[in-house]
Amino acid sequence: MSTFAAINELIGGDTFWSNANSEPKRKYRFTFDIAGLPVWTITKVDRPSFEISETKHVFYNHSFYYPGRLEWKQLKFTTVDPIQPDSAGILMKMANASGYKFPDKQFGGIGYQYKSLNKVDSVAATSPVTITAYGAAGRPVEIWTLRNAFLRDVSMGDYDYESQDMLKMDITLRYDWATIHSIGGRAEIPEYTDPILDSEIGP
Repeated sequence: MSTFAAINELIGGDTFWSNANSEPKRKYRFTFDIAGLPVWTITKVDRPSFEISETKHVFYNHSFYYPGRLEWKQLKFTTVDPIQPDSAGILMKMANASGYKFPDKQFGGIGYQYKSLNKVDSVAATSPVTITAYGAAGRPVEIWTLRNAFLRDVSMGDYDYESQDMLKMDITLRYDWATIHSIGGRAEIPEYTDPILDSEIGP
């Protein structure tokens, strides 16, 4: 069986829309785990995405393009800020655990402390970072794992006298790469082995 035929059979071929076992993933069936923040406070998260750079070569009146490096894009998620547990306070503790110190703590009190932000502590402060997608039966169907993720940007939201909305915060993470672990669901998957279709893509 050719690779194309195997992929076509894997995704259901021409019978996809008439097959009741073929169920799409839904946006709202997910949990996002990042150390310290309760999963129920997180309302939205990007899926890991990447872009591939290109190198252009011009010959005569034609342009030819070649793929370059693959780079993973930053990931943003949104969380509400309950009074208890205090998500804003948790984020500040994560920044502190990453190596950040307030000036009055770093250069006062018990004397000068020269520790600063670093990758080892920054990654440890957020890990593990996973996104789990679920099927209708409540079983995981997909798990993303962000490797070496750390806080990149934290927007604490804003207060507004004219709004009754919940206070929300937008956080951006930087990470080195992401892996995806696909878990079989209701649909039957034919027996076929190919490195391209491996269940986990990435180290």
